[in-house]
Amino acid sequence: MIGLATIAVIIVVWGAFSAPLDRRGVTSAIVFVVAGFLAGSKVLGLLDVSVESEVAQRVTEVALVLLLFSDAARLDLRALRHELGWPSRLLLIGLPLTMLAGAGVGLLVFPGMALASVFLLSIMLSSTDAALGQKVVTDASVPARVRQALDVESGLNDGLAVPFFLVALDLANAELTTGVTWAVVSNAAEQIGWGLAAGLAAGLFGALLFRLAARRGWIVGEWRQIVVLAAALLAYALALTLGGSGFIAAFVGGLAFGRFSGQQGSAVTLFTEETGGLLAAVTWIGFGAFALAWAIPNVTWQVVLYAALSLTLVRMVPVALAMAGQGMRRPTVAFIGWFGPRGLASVVFALLVLERGVPEEQTLLTTVVLTVALSVLLHGLTSAPLVSAYHRWYESHAKAHPAAAEAAPATMPRRRRQLRTADVELLRKAERPG
Repeated sequence: MIGLATIAVIIVVWGAFSAPLDRRGVTSAIVFVVAGFLAGSKVLGLLDVSVESEVAQRVTEVALVLLLFSDAARLDLRALRHELGWPSRLLLIGLPLTMLAGAGVGLLVFPGMALASVFLLSIMLSSTDAALGQKVVTDASVPARVRQALDVESGLNDGLAVPFFLVALDLANAELTTGVTWAVVSNAAEQIGWGLAAGLAAGLFGALLFRLAARRGWIVGEWRQIVVLAAALLAYALALTLGGSGFIAAFVGGLAFGRFSGQQGSAVTLFTEETGGLLAAVTWIGFGAFALAWAIPNVTWQVVLYAALSLTLVRMVPVALAMAGQGMRRPTVAFIGWFGPRGLASVVFALLVLERGVPEEQTLLTTVVLTVALSVLLHGLTSAPLVSAYHRWYESHAKAHPAAAEAAPATMPRRRRQLRTADVELLRKAERPG
């Protein structure tokens, strides 16, 4: 119980001082990782749960599931369809190029590593997590079109990366014994197929029932929030039962729920988002206490080099190529390229690798842990000063070039853990009995 009390104290203290710390660029992830490291077995010894425990894995998985579901549910793709130029390029061009660039760098930095393991490492570090530099997508001084591109990319690339990760994981494991076989292809198809089916079924079931109940006044109070959370968990559990990917199911389920419930952009996902955020907080504390403490003695110069390149060239060059011809100026390309934090999805992928076991497991996991730790620190601390610097450039640029690509209006999805006043009032009205 000492461990649970320690986690609770860390979260309560952060909550109490979150506003002044956030204004100074100190993010929740930085506080949780540092506090977890200090409270872990290597320092104070207050946290002693094994990173390999099923509880740790489930908490992290459910955190990602809830955030994937809520991120997908809040996107109104119909409203965004005329403004998807930048996000679609980041997702459909930038993401694959990032995977290829990461694999190429991996082959150079780790020349003895199996090809499938190199691709696995690259995919594990390809997804971004805007929550680690949340100021970038919430500060109105950043042009709406830039914030939209980063926000939509972050919300969708976790789900898009999952199929690639599953295939790479199976290929890496196949190299242990039998090589690339039909069983690998079959397993990947099963994971993806059942994940799609489970997500669609759970999302449609929850959405249509929610819509019917809301129209007839059958659903009141807090149950509007709980139904959404239950739909996300249903998608995850159904996928695992059928042998599919719970992450694909959560992503597809969220899209289906948002599309057919009539609640896109509303406040009904708030409880799901906040629950996912709480579990993510626990994950970051555990990450500092166990993963970071384990990885530090295993760090080599190759690991440091790959982590540095992953956060810079491997991300920034594909972004520059993806955005070529869009009228985007160099400061904007650099700003978007830099703010591609590696976060929760990479941690979940690492836990799955730990569970399954692959060749060069120690090198893979150490590299992922160090890259994520550096991302938590660097992207968090640079968010405030770089937002200010970019805003100064944009103001002068927009005055001289009113038709600049960055100045184009954009539809912003409702951002994670941030509600408009109107949303809050609608939520309160909906939760009042009668």
